Amino acid sequence: MASESEKLYSGRLAGTIDPILEKLNSSIEVDQHLSEVDIRGSIAYAKALEKAGILSKAELEKILSGLEKISEEVSKGTLVITKSDEDIHTAVERRLKELIGDVAGKLHTGRSRNDQVVTDLRMLMKSSITTLTSQLQQLIRTLVERSSTEIEVILPGYTHLQRAQPIRWSHLLLSHAVALTRDSERLSEVKKRISVLPLGSGALAGNPLGLDRELLRKELDFSTISINSIDAVSDRDFVLEFLSTASLIMIHLSRLAEDLIIFSTKEFGFITLSDAFCTGSSLMPQKKNPDSLELIRSKTGRVIGRLTGMLVILKALPSAYNKDLQEDKEAVIDVIDTLTAVLPLTTGVISTLQIHKEQMERSLSPEMLATDLANHLVHKGMPFRQAHTVVGKAVHLAETKGVTLNQLSAEDLKSISPMLGSDISQVFNPQTSVEQYTSPGGTAKSAVTQQIEQIKELLKRQKE
Repeated sequence: MASESEKLYSGRLAGTIDPILEKLNSSIEVDQHLSEVDIRGSIAYAKALEKAGILSKAELEKILSGLEKISEEVSKGTLVITKSDEDIHTAVERRLKELIGDVAGKLHTGRSRNDQVVTDLRMLMKSSITTLTSQLQQLIRTLVERSSTEIEVILPGYTHLQRAQPIRWSHLLLSHAVALTRDSERLSEVKKRISVLPLGSGALAGNPLGLDRELLRKELDFSTISINSIDAVSDRDFVLEFLSTASLIMIHLSRLAEDLIIFSTKEFGFITLSDAFCTGSSLMPQKKNPDSLELIRSKTGRVIGRLTGMLVILKALPSAYNKDLQEDKEAVIDVIDTLTAVLPLTTGVISTLQIHKEQMERSLSPEMLATDLANHLVHKGMPFRQAHTVVGKAVHLAETKGVTLNQLSAEDLKSISPMLGSDISQVFNPQTSVEQYTSPGGTAKSAVTQQIEQIKELLKRQKE
């Protein structure tokens, strides 16, 4: 093992660190993800040090040349990590010294790992959110495209997992798309609050070198500069916001997955998933399992767990930086990796599944038009509460006689209410039923078409 004298804080501490603590203290395996952004941050910081008179132009050029060399090694995967590198900042500084000598030690002047690591994390998250937003919007577009193409398809709508009313397949798909547009908006809002520069805050008291933080802001493409240095190094609100938004995205994907899992069963038979997104059974040759959707559903718990963990960590921390905050990177990176995998997977499932229009239509039963029958009586002047009771009795009678609601005889209907005449036959038409719901947000073709256009407009505005 490398000697303790190589560690940044070795001047204060005598002897060696307990190996168990050293292992627990190390974050290098996680924050290697920060390599590129850490180097970018150091390049900007070196320029600010030169402007403040801490570095000469020659020293700056030497440091920049060394950092660019390390950046090349990172991109090629040839940067060697040693046992003494407890984090990526140490690894970069150690490698820089190997390349350019003692002048590398000037780079950390006035800078703390406290402001350095949170700057790196914010930079990584800004870039990642751009990618995630693009993936999320592609999923929304895929849902909208299917909704446009399959707008004529009608199937049972469910509440409490019980058949409720006829709806358009497009109407159901768009319900998921709309939820995801809110997630896209949230990602945009989170990104704004991530774009606050903490670099130049030091450990907690600020920077004593007359550092030009506006130069740093421009170099690193942040929108604003942190107001208070204590808050800057300890603020992880942006982490919680991101994890919360990610949890909502996963919840929405999980609910979509659950719908599709149910609809793909033999009992429903509404859709068939592509073989590319399913697996078989190790025992039962006939099985085709919706593992892609089940994994999406299960990963939701993982992401929610990351949010919960960070909430618990942050709830009782004293002011300024504490080592507890080291957990933020693992949580964020794990969630980014999860979303980066799950979003394209969901898009793949949606774009390749087959729908079975005939099976959907066969599942539309007359009882699902009971509300339509009640509304028919309302149009005749009967108060809705009374109409609800009348139709409820008709449904009960049909069940007792073992027939469907539209098979009750004229005598049966008259025994319940004289207002139930032969004209009710017009009610039992699913196509007519869905076309009643023309109000904005409804399941009529005109309303669904309007929803499609609204979502397209939302995506256009979000892209702008």
